[in-house]
Amino acid sequence: MTERTGRRFYRLRTPSDTGQSTAVSVRVDPDRPDPYPVYLAVGAGRRRMYLTPDEAWALWRCLSEAVSTLGEPPDNIRTTIRPARR
Repeated sequence: MTERTGRRFYRLRTPSDTGQSTAVSVRVDPDRPDPYPVYLAVGAGRRRMYLTPDEAWALWRCLSEAVSTLGEPPDNIRTTIRPARR
């Protein structure tokens, strides 16, 4: 069982040599009244989606397998991401 701790935000920026990094943000809100407690946003454009917990786990699994075929993770990804309340 997952402990309900209220809304949490997780964010990581991609590295950039040009100063145009992309933010990847995830909001988890277990108290939402609908079945979509996970919100994923990539960049400032239209790449956004709400996910059910099962969809979020399936996405995480598929992404982890797919991205691992690209080689070793870059150094910037080896960081601790602390949840924020906002």
